[in-house]
Amino acid sequence: MADVRALPLVDRVRGRLALLLAGLPDTAQYRLSRRAPIRIDGQTLDPALQMLTAFRPAKESAPLSAGQPERARTRFRNEVLSVQGPLTPVGAVRDLTVPGGDGPLPARHYAPPEDSDGTPPLLVYFHGGGFMLGDVDTLDEACRLLCVHGRQHVVSVAYRLSPENPFPAAVEDGIAALRWAQASAAALGADPARVAVGGDSAGGNLAAVVALVTRDDHPPAAQLLLYPPTDRVRPVPSWKLFDEGFYLSLADRMRFHDLYVGGTGVADDDPRVSPIYGDLAALAPALVVSAGFDVLRDEAENYARALAAAGTPTLLRREPSMAHGFVQLTNASRGARRATIAIAAQWREMLNG
Repeated sequence: MADVRALPLVDRVRGRLALLLAGLPDTAQYRLSRRAPIRIDGQTLDPALQMLTAFRPAKESAPLSAGQPERARTRFRNEVLSVQGPLTPVGAVRDLTVPGGDGPLPARHYAPPEDSDGTPPLLVYFHGGGFMLGDVDTLDEACRLLCVHGRQHVVSVAYRLSPENPFPAAVEDGIAALRWAQASAAALGADPARVAVGGDSAGGNLAAVVALVTRDDHPPAAQLLLYPPTDRVRPVPSWKLFDEGFYLSLADRMRFHDLYVGGTGVADDDPRVSPIYGDLAALAPALVVSAGFDVLRDEAENYARALAAAGTPTLLRREPSMAHGFVQLTNASRGARRATIAIAAQWREMLNG
């Protein structure tokens, strides 16, 4: 687990302040943002997220994809970990390695509390970050909440990142991790018949693609897709509505995609990068979650509708007051925490149904 004390002092101080302000009433948080509540498309932005957005310094307000990859990764990691706060206790947690497409990958196993009923399912989770950023630490608290409130084992996998490892490296790693989990579920204390895949943002895309390409050969039991990018080709209204000021910009969305597939010769409408163009029939049941203030909102929701239209059992859940990346802000926003816990509970019902 990450040691927040190792972060630069300025990040630790700023993160501590953000966590303290997270306890203020909604009205105070809106006032601190120095503007009226932001309302777009019939939705009102969560007060803590509005306040955090207003307080972000210039270097964090720059595009997530800006600069050299290593510097962008450090900037992203420091910002996320600075507001991580206290970690939710789980039954057990340990770091391990799992097989990837071209060698071992870092991973982290979260076991649910011992009072879980029966033999719990297992979720193989892929972190977000545009295929360029993130690791198991940046989604640590989110995975803990999914573990505890979803009553499931979670294995969070650090797949290879672009641009050093472009497509199809992440897909190969995702398939290999799923295969390992299916073979190892019983040893982990999980139900081998209920091994699912999930992820947020780029990780949601990866989970969707893994479910798609393994459909005819030991597919996952279900897929949890949190605000995934699913269609690089067709513009959607949310691209313009939430282009700036809500953590992920349209420029980031496009640059991340280009860094992931650039030079590979893969078309933007290839289902392995834009899964909405695949054959979506008879896939694993899906819970698709969108955020109201997210440039990816309409891509995620269009994908859920396309899955349902193809006959795949699908639930679509929108968190209207949330912005992109909210599952990483569960200690900095009461609304983000409530939303993540509610998603975990709905996912639990889906797997147990």
